[in-house]
Amino acid sequence: MEVLLFGIAKDIVGSSSYRFNDKEPKPLTVKELKGKMRQAFPELGKLSSLAVAVNSEYAEDHTSVVSGDEIALIPPVSGG
Repeated sequence: MEVLLFGIAKDIVGSSSYRFNDKEPKPLTVKELKGKMRQAFPELGKLSSLAVAVNSEYAEDHTSVVSGDEIALIPPVSGG
């Protein structure tokens, strides 16, 4: 399962994507995905918000995720 990363999330992870190890249990929901990402990269937990898109649509915590889905972590955006 691969997760695309943008903005500060990309900077925290150090890459534009993250792939879960085939030996570890895959997250089944967006909530589990965010938890596993925050566990692997604690700095993500310091962000004021962290949106997740599944197959190009914003997803709620209860949304299911499966291998093959396009998953993106979208951190807070600022600018002017």
